[in-house]
This record gives sequence, structure tokens and C-alpha cells, in this order.
Amino acid sequence: MIADDQKLGNRPPLQIGSIPLPGRAFLAPMSGITDVGMRRIAARFGAGLVISEMVASDSYVKGEAEASLRAEGAGIDVHVVQLAGRDPRWMAEAARLAEANGAAVIDINMGCPAKRVTGGYAGSALMRDLDLALALIEATVAAVKIPVTLKTRLGWNDESLNAPELAKRAEEAGVQLITIHGRTRCQFYKGSADWRAIRRIRQVVSVPLVANGDCGSAEDAREMLRQSGADAVMIGRAAVGRPWLVGEVARALDDAPLTGASASVMREAALEHYESLLEQFGPRAGVRHARKHLAAYADHCGWDAARGERLELLTTEEAHRASRLLSAMFDEFECRQAA
Repeated sequence: MIADDQKLGNRPPLQIGSIPLPGRAFLAPMSGITDVGMRRIAARFGAGLVISEMVASDSYVKGEAEASLRAEGAGIDVHVVQLAGRDPRWMAEAARLAEANGAAVIDINMGCPAKRVTGGYAGSALMRDLDLALALIEATVAAVKIPVTLKTRLGWNDESLNAPELAKRAEEAGVQLITIHGRTRCQFYKGSADWRAIRRIRQVVSVPLVANGDCGSAEDAREMLRQSGADAVMIGRAAVGRPWLVGEVARALDDAPLTGASASVMREAALEHYESLLEQFGPRAGVRHARKHLAAYADHCGWDAARGERLELLTTEEAHRASRLLSAMFDEFECRQAA
């Protein structure tokens, strides 16, 4: 374990198996959010790793369109596909398919708290059945030649904080990196993530450990690493509307000079992201799918709910109109920054 007082920039290079990673801040997988366009942009800005949206293993093997879109990784150097499921056979088949389609890493989801996932005994529900969890891990590891990683939580609830046991068994089964969200499943996203509790996992595994939950800045990231003993951090909600943030935090953790993205660079990234959604989903569906991202970009630029232009940005059905409003919003933001 790295000593608390060791400078982060002096830590050994971080790897998943033989795959070197360029930074210690990762973009979290978020359903309906981390589409391939957002992941490409975050990676280009210096994120150490980006992970696909959660992909249902059986849906992916059956060729369902939504699952295939979620698993898309064109333009990403280290393409990670996150799989979820409760049947070892489907997990193994999905892992083999993802590897054949260019995935460099398979990540297993045992952390999603959503009822539609846990109701099917997948995601964080697997923390209530560690034998089944281990069977899924073993099947996935055996199915592929590429590294397999695991993302999970502290436990199902405060009475069952079994992440250390799961992590230890996962490492013994061949998992090569473990991410821990510092909440239980029953917390969902309420309260504060317990970064210090992640240290209990650090004490029982030697593979790289990633701390997740409530990281929104370089200062947060440094404190997360100090409290948890982890090797890297994972950033989720704070990166929505700011896909450049993860790379900024990664550079800060490597003690590199801080050079935040300019407003014009942000504008081009936001426009690229928007265009990628139109290309991926088609103009009509793409405009609607983009709205959550457009709202987050508007929040970042200071267009609050009282702005008529914000309402138009989030309700127009015209793809080109939304693009023009998005560009104008960042132009205004740039002018305010220069004032």
C-alpha cells in the first residue's frame, strides 16, 4: 500500500494487467449518460480510463440494438465494456462477444443499486450472494484473454459490509482491478460516500484499487486517495456537462501544471458530443437523448431555469436549432469569463 504522505506523482505507473493507463482519474460508467461520444471526449482530455454504460449480458448476446449501442467503443484506445447479469453462461458469452468486438477490458457490474437491476438479482444484489457473484466472476475471467475488472459497493446495507470478502475472492479468481463505491446499495446515492471505509478493501487486495463516490474536484480526489489508500479515483455525476473534468483531475494527481479547458475548447467539445448523439441515435431520437447533457452544459454555463433560451434548448425538436443555441451559450460564457 502507498504511504499517505507519498507524493501522488511519484507512485508507480498504473496498469490493468499489461495495459498501461495514462492517469489516475477515471470516468464512471453511468446508464443513459456515458455514451461513446462522451467517453471519447473524456479520454481525449486525459481521463485515465473510460467505461461503457452498463450492458445487460443476455441482451448483448441476443443482439439487441440498445445493448450494442451501449457497448460501442469506436475511437477509444482502451475500450472497456461493463457487463451485468446473474447467469454465468450469459456473462461468459457476452464477454467473449465484447472481446471479439474490440474490447480491451471487461468490467463486471456488481454495484448498480437500481431496482430494475437488483430486482433481477444482478448489480449490487449480488452482494447478497457471494457464491453466485464468484461464479459470475470465474465464468467471465475464464471466457476471455483480456483483463477483467470489478465494480461494486461497500455492501448491501450497513449490517452487511462484505466488500472486503468479495474483493479478496475476486482477486483470487483473476480480477485485475477493483472499484469500490463508498456507499451501500441501500444508500443509493444519498448521504456522503465513506471514502475511509474503502481502506478495508485496500488491506486485503493487492490489485489496483479505485475509489468512487462524490469526487468533484482535484481536492476531492487527493482526499479520497488519502483516506482510502486507493490507487485511483472514479468520477461520475460531476463530469456530466464537464467531460473535460476527469482529465483535469488526472493531471492534478500526477502533479502536472493545471491548464483548464478554455470556453472555446469546451464549446467545441460540447458540440462534438451533441453531434455524436445525433449520429448515434438519429436526429429525432438524438435531440431527445441529448437533453440531459444539454441541461448539464447549461448548468455549467450559468443558463438557469429562468432563461427562455435554456427552455428552448431543452425542448426544441429541431437539431440545428439546439446546436446553434448550444454554441451561443458557450460564446456568452466565454465573454463572461473574459470580462
